[in-house]
Amino acid sequence: MTATVRPVPASRPSARERRSSRRRWLLTAGLTAVAMLVVFPLYWMVVSALTPGGQSASSDFYVWPAAPTTQNFAEVFAQQPVWRWLGNSFFVAAVGTALSVCVSLGAGYALAKYRFRGRGLLYALFLVTIMIPIQVTLVPAFLVVARLGLVDSPWAVILPTLFDVVGIFIARQFLLGVPDALVEAARLDGAGELRTFVRVVLPSCWPLVGVLVILGFMNRWNDFLWPLVVLQGNESLTVPVGLSTLTNNPAFSSPWGAVMAVATVAVVPLLVVFLVFQRTFVQGIASTGIK
Repeated sequence: MTATVRPVPASRPSARERRSSRRRWLLTAGLTAVAMLVVFPLYWMVVSALTPGGQSASSDFYVWPAAPTTQNFAEVFAQQPVWRWLGNSFFVAAVGTALSVCVSLGAGYALAKYRFRGRGLLYALFLVTIMIPIQVTLVPAFLVVARLGLVDSPWAVILPTLFDVVGIFIARQFLLGVPDALVEAARLDGAGELRTFVRVVLPSCWPLVGVLVILGFMNRWNDFLWPLVVLQGNESLTVPVGLSTLTNNPAFSSPWGAVMAVATVAVVPLLVVFLVFQRTFVQGIASTGIK
């Protein structure tokens, strides 16, 4: 006599599991909606850049132009030195970010690992400068740059921005997490201060470097007010300042189409830098304890 094996009925999900599943679906739907809202301006920028002249000013809403064209790109790149603007912006952003990262790492290391009189007061003064608006220091900074003969030069944009208080704050917060025993062990082995920093401390700072590079490059690439003050010739402009000259330019059949075409190209370096450093950026933000 053989025994019959009855299939075990599938257990139904409990009420708690159903509620958890609904919360996950709602969270996914909410995050998807937020992501679409964030990405839509970039999408609309591309659509406006590909819209034929005159149609971009239409009051009719459309998701995609009926006849997309690269006319706006060809027109603005032929009539304006856009490639020169992009080169100026890249030089200012790349060189300024590299030098600023070195300054921030050095100052953050000194404030985190050295003990000297007045360190707390000096750090407090650093933080106070964050609250000073740029309009207050605009005229004194311009006078200094003019005395140095740097007006209408990329160095007029780079040099005044090397001291980045936010970067120093982030570097100090990160380097406080580096064990003092590591630094002391390197000093006991006979390593000098520079060698200790380069060989012992710096290899653990790549997440910090990613944060500083992304924030510094983005701020310098998008900076408008200070380059507007110190850059005068059309060939010397950066992209944000150059874009401001296109809105009322009668040479274009569609000024906003030209603006969107340049903006579409100008956003590519920012995306590339973020994609390259995104992993270290997330690790660095988590390590500094910034909420």
